[in-house]
Amino acid sequence: MDRKHATAGAIIALSLAAIAGGAAIAQAPQAPKPASGGYLGASAPDTYRILPQAPVAGTIRYEADRKAFLATRNLKDTPRWALAIEDVNQFTMPKHMACALGVELTAQNAPKTLAILSKMAPDVGYATNHPKDIYGRKRPYLIDEGPICVDKSEALAASPDYPSGHATWGWTVALVLAELAPDRATEILIRGRAFGESRMVCGVHNMSAVEAARTNASALVAGLHGSAQFRADMDAAREEVAKARAAGPAPDPAACAKEVELTKSAPYN
Repeated sequence: MDRKHATAGAIIALSLAAIAGGAAIAQAPQAPKPASGGYLGASAPDTYRILPQAPVAGTIRYEADRKAFLATRNLKDTPRWALAIEDVNQFTMPKHMACALGVELTAQNAPKTLAILSKMAPDVGYATNHPKDIYGRKRPYLIDEGPICVDKSEALAASPDYPSGHATWGWTVALVLAELAPDRATEILIRGRAFGESRMVCGVHNMSAVEAARTNASALVAGLHGSAQFRADMDAAREEVAKARAAGPAPDPAACAKEVELTKSAPYN
């Protein structure tokens, strides 16, 4: 969900088959027209106005971001680093959420649920790209030297840091799945938090960008609940998810136990 190397246009391409530092601006420019194809369109919340301003040099949050980035470089080549690499692929969220949910959702066992994720993707893209475009916040490895878990490409460098699109997407999906399987909400939201924190471990997003992403996603999901179509789609998906969980198969217990251990606490504590 990060702009330019995974823009809103790429988000729209999310399909059921694919699923198997600048200074703050005093006044917001007029918000661009949200992408078509989502649930919200012009009724989407203006997340630029909702989020805290992106950190600027000399502030407490800016320096905290630098410290968090440098400290988490020690995680390179650890099991948590390996998980962060797995989490780079944002288009396979059902796979990332399989242990937390108790089953991997696929085009075969949960087409209605995956259709929700596909349809809401343009809404996530707008919620992310609008504040990104305004702030133009640099990614942490462009401020301080350090390894990251992906290539330091020009496209990645051109995509602003704040808020994290990956983390916004992960928390949005987690909130949706937690509603569809409330008895597994705790596990789902832990995994959603960890998915966003993988961006810090990877070194491609600042701590503030990941934390802002959760606010970003929460505001978006609140807006989604204002859509009658979203509510109807969620009602249809609820029974589908229950049937998929009952039918299985359950994910590998050993792999899930390892994931639980890796995600139980934040990497910057």
